Amino acid sequence: MNSQQRLKIFMMSQSITFFASSLIFPFYILFLKNVGSSFTTFGFSYGLFGLSSALIYPLLGKVSMHIENRMFMFVHCFGMALTLLTFPHITEVNQVYVIQVILGLLGALQKHGEKMLLVDYTDKSNRGQKLGSYHFWTALFSSLAVMSAGILADFFTIDAIFYGSSILYFVSGLLLLNRKLVTD
Repeated sequence: MNSQQRLKIFMMSQSITFFASSLIFPFYILFLKNVGSSFTTFGFSYGLFGLSSALIYPLLGKVSMHIENRMFMFVHCFGMALTLLTFPHITEVNQVYVIQVILGLLGALQKHGEKMLLVDYTDKSNRGQKLGSYHFWTALFSSLAVMSAGILADFFTIDAIFYGSSILYFVSGLLLLNRKLVTD
């Protein structure tokens, strides 16, 4: 399989991932605000997300030469699928803090793996054009998800939307299992 075909499968996987994350994002913010009763709690929990991401990046940089890049994405997708299943059951702010750390770590895996695979699946001659196309499709799916979220909330419970996003992450992860995505 050539780089173009790999990039196309990767783009499908990431479009599903971005759709899943954008679908829950409005409710995720409301969820954080409802569990924590103050702006301090909200800020601290959101800060934990960024801090946990920042702290793992140096480790990801070191191990990325020894681990196949799509494994970062695979762990992210399946980790998110499992983590989202817990959201409807979280009732205490300490649980939110733990989830925020987990989400930060998973987000770092996604960002690192995404960038590494984009480099693997493009070369200097076509990188700009390919990245433009990649960002178009992933941003399109993200925006459609955010617009769909309100409509879905009118017909389903917020819990069902979290479960649906979990399924989408799982599907995205399955696409990443495709052995044809392995670079030569």
